[in-house]
Amino acid sequence: MNGDGRTRARLLAFGDTGSTFGGTFTLCRRLAALAALLLLVLAVGAAAPARAASTTNQSQCIGHHPQEYVWYTSSCTGHDEPELDPVSTKAGSAQDLTWTVVLPTDGTTRVDAVGPTFWIGGTVTDPNSRFGQAFLELQFYPNSVVTNCASGGGYNVTYSANTYSACSPAWEVSKTGNSESAAFNAMLTDSATGGPLLMHAGDTITDHQYVTRAADGMHITVTDVTTGHAGTIVLDTQTHGPLMPAFSEQKLGNALGWGLVDDAPNSLVWEIGHTSPFVTPGSQFCLPGSAAKPPCYSYDVPTWLGFQPLQIKGVTFADGSVARSWSVVSDYGGRAEVDQSCGAANYGTPFCSYPWYSFNSADNAFTYGGDYPGTKDDFGQALQFQQTKSCPGPRGLNTTYCSTVIR
Repeated sequence: MNGDGRTRARLLAFGDTGSTFGGTFTLCRRLAALAALLLLVLAVGAAAPARAASTTNQSQCIGHHPQEYVWYTSSCTGHDEPELDPVSTKAGSAQDLTWTVVLPTDGTTRVDAVGPTFWIGGTVTDPNSRFGQAFLELQFYPNSVVTNCASGGGYNVTYSANTYSACSPAWEVSKTGNSESAAFNAMLTDSATGGPLLMHAGDTITDHQYVTRAADGMHITVTDVTTGHAGTIVLDTQTHGPLMPAFSEQKLGNALGWGLVDDAPNSLVWEIGHTSPFVTPGSQFCLPGSAAKPPCYSYDVPTWLGFQPLQIKGVTFADGSVARSWSVVSDYGGRAEVDQSCGAANYGTPFCSYPWYSFNSADNAFTYGGDYPGTKDDFGQALQFQQTKSCPGPRGLNTTYCSTVIR
């Protein structure tokens, strides 16, 4: 067959009706349609909500601090989780709430120095976990671009000054072996690009956690109000089903069954007692009093005061009302942990102070770390946290730390 014949045969394979011109036209139309379809698929993929991760490689992993009988898997560690909770008895207040925060900014010290992550999260249902409950943490990583959110609950990041990105591990505890692992983890992706949603220091962020009529799992929509970029994660899993809010009301006592605190279902936490991911060893468990190998800047208030703080502007519920009541709790007893490691007589010396929540009138926001300029009320500093377990839990009386209502 000559060259024209070979060309004609190829065109006929694409559905030519007989003429070379007609075949060329049909080929062009089909290629154009294929290209349009490909662009549509890519666009839908970029805009689709993120779901569970499939990769297992992880270099960092910060789990949820559980009761003593629980142990970590996947090389994860957990430590100290001082939290701030909005409190409400309104029906549905734990199922639809929007946090508004302003991201911290590096100064004379870097934000990641005091710990690798802060998170916003809450108790969700999980039929495969103890008490039928897992715990969601939307983990924000300071000075970091996340490159992987692993199925084990961990993550990989690269350094980028004053940049934030996020993963969303949901932690479960085995009903038989009491091991803590991730039931879910996904990267927070930018709906416009499909890559990680990159937020920046000083940006105002909203984190809307809610359910839909589809009952396909908790939805998390993060919007960077400053840039207009946004992304959504849906807590829907193949093996556990949809992970839904475990409680209706955002009230104290509606607490995670395998947790250490008697709190409300949803909270904001700065994960302390770990090193920066960008030192050696990275994201290492550390204790108060440690000034070397590795230094534990989490427990050094002057380090916190070296950067501009996280501003927690407030929480809005589905009906448009805002949180008026707030509580705090630490799962290590606040100052009690520092006194145990440093000795009570040394409290307040370098690496021997416990950071606290304050209300800042200049920013009209809660902050965490210390008394930043503009602080109106620091609620007793570290003493805002109850130092002994005096609240009940599933394991009996005096097995959890009570929350302190500060407003």
